[in-house]
Amino acid sequence: MPALTDTDIQDNVRAALAEDIGSGDITATLIPASATATARVITRENGILCGRAWVDAVFAAVDPSLRPEWAAAEGDRIAADSTLFTVRGPARALLTAERSALNFLQLLSGTATRCHHYASLVAGTGVRLLDTRKTIPGLRNAQKYAVRCGGCHNHRMGLYDAFLIKENHISACGGIAAAVREARSVAPGKPVEVEVESLDELQQALSAGADRVMLDNFSLQDMRDAVAVVARRLELEASGNITEANLRSVAETGVDFISIGALTKDTRALDLSMRLLD
Repeated sequence: MPALTDTDIQDNVRAALAEDIGSGDITATLIPASATATARVITRENGILCGRAWVDAVFAAVDPSLRPEWAAAEGDRIAADSTLFTVRGPARALLTAERSALNFLQLLSGTATRCHHYASLVAGTGVRLLDTRKTIPGLRNAQKYAVRCGGCHNHRMGLYDAFLIKENHISACGGIAAAVREARSVAPGKPVEVEVESLDELQQALSAGADRVMLDNFSLQDMRDAVAVVARRLELEASGNITEANLRSVAETGVDFISIGALTKDTRALDLSMRLLD
C-alpha cells in the first residue's frame, strides 16, 4: 500500500487554503496587523486523534511562525473537553488558518474514531476490516490514512493497483474464467479479486485462480459454506449490507476480510472548537 507522503499532505493543504482564502481573508483585516494571540483547540467529544500533520501544514502555510504545541499524540484516545493543542502568533493568521486546520482534524479524527469503534466490535475474531473507494474526492489518501490510524485496513487505493472484477466486468468479458485470464495477461502480478453472488460463482472463481473472492450479500450460512468450500485456498472477503448489528456475526463465519463503505462514506466529523485566549 503506497505510503502517505509529505507531498500528499501539502497538496491537500494548498487546495484547502486556495478555496477558503481565495483573493484574501477580508474579515481578518479588521484585526490590527500587529496583534498577537494564543489559540486553544479542544474536542467536545471522545474520539481518536488523527490529522496532526495536516494541521501543522496549514498553520505553516499561512504563517511559518505558527507552530502548534500538541497535548496528544497521533492515534491517541482523546476525552471530551480536553485540549488538543495550543498555538501562538499573529491573530490574523490564526483566524485565517482556523477553518482549514479544523476541517482536516475533525474529518480525519472522525474517520479514525469510527474505524476504532468498528474494529472494537470484531476484536478477537482475526478478521480484518477494509475500507472502500467511497471517499471524499481529493482526500482519499488522507481518509485511508485515518482508517489505518483507527485500527482498520485499506482495500485497494484506486483502480490502478488491484483488479476487482464485478458483475458488469464479468458480463462484458464473457464469464469469470475469461475475466481472470485476461487480468493475468493485462497486468501480471497485480492481485485479482472477483465479486461473486452465489456459491456456484465462488467455485468458478476458485477454479479460475483468483487471489481473493468478495462474497456479495451472502447470508451468514452461505458465508460459512464458502469458508468450508475454499478451505484457505484463497482469501474471502464479505461485503454488502453489513452493519454494526451484524458485523460480529459476519466476522465469526471465518471470512478473512470484511469491507465496509461506511468507514469513510458515512463519517461524522468530530466536534472541535478553537478559541483565542488573549
